[in-house]
Amino acid sequence: MLSDSSIAFLKRLLDTPGPSGFESAPARLWREEARRFAEVRGDVHGNSMATVNPHGGPTIMLAGHIDEIGVIVQHIDDEGYVYLGAIGGWDPQVFVGQRIRFLGARGEVIGIVGRKPIHVIKQEDRDRAVKLSDLWVDIGASSRAQAEERLSVGDAGVIDSHTVEFPNGLIASRSIDNRIGAFIVLEALRRYAERPGAAKVVAAATTQEEISWRGGGAGVSATSIGAQMAIVVDVTFATDHPGMDKKEHGDHRIGGGPVLTRGSIISPVVFRLIREAADDLKIPYTLQAAGRDTSTDADMIHVAREGIATALVSVPNRYMHSPNELVSLEDLDRTATLLAEACRRVTAQTDFTAR
Repeated sequence: MLSDSSIAFLKRLLDTPGPSGFESAPARLWREEARRFAEVRGDVHGNSMATVNPHGGPTIMLAGHIDEIGVIVQHIDDEGYVYLGAIGGWDPQVFVGQRIRFLGARGEVIGIVGRKPIHVIKQEDRDRAVKLSDLWVDIGASSRAQAEERLSVGDAGVIDSHTVEFPNGLIASRSIDNRIGAFIVLEALRRYAERPGAAKVVAAATTQEEISWRGGGAGVSATSIGAQMAIVVDVTFATDHPGMDKKEHGDHRIGGGPVLTRGSIISPVVFRLIREAADDLKIPYTLQAAGRDTSTDADMIHVAREGIATALVSVPNRYMHSPNELVSLEDLDRTATLLAEACRRVTAQTDFTAR
């Protein structure tokens, strides 16, 4: 089970704003936690890496991206209203009525997303999907000059929300995709450190995944780590709520355990290793097919350097890319346990070319 201290760290990590390209605050928090049991370093791209058993071999990379989707100040008009650009893939409908927490140079700035009241919206416009350009943010300024005392074009922001615990061991946050992956790889490394195997294991909190088709920081960190094997941890669509088509997305339930991907870029050696570990530990899991790429950091990592034997393990997530994503703490615990055990099973004799 996750310890109380791990859950407390998880909440701090999820609540710390860090959209893609602006991940420094959660990255600092992650490195501080990692220093308790691992050797830690960062790089110019903002990636954070923590190493256990540094003289072991082969080298395994555990990767979870630490960024979240967010917004960026696009324009400030003469009346002091702020207009937004998107950082990552938003459904603009979720912005209506939200508060935004901007990361200004002089401190955080809270704003309210504005839209015309329903009373004055014409009937033909009421059923039209709202666009981001239809919205503005009110920070209480009365002029552009007053607004620019606190904000600048290019300042980033996030939805102003905080982590909430639900019944049945569930947790909701705006930044689960995929700060939860950065948490899991560090928790797995902590457990590996308690009983290390032969391998050198490096947990990486990678950057800019949400704005890069093939993983912004993942390729950089994979090259510098020099791993022979990698396990990427991300989220996938939970299909246990209304409106989801299991024929298209599979059958993945909150609390049903991690999701193991099989597909074109996945190393069959690493997949078998993880699946056998899950079976031996009696950890429930489901399978997900990926006939081409995975839209995760795995797409970049598996072709880094001369090629890295890569697998993808995901956590079922409800309401992805919304202000309130939802996962199971038990799924996080199971995934961390599975990764630590999989790493212990890797030795110098493991042949990653055996397909």
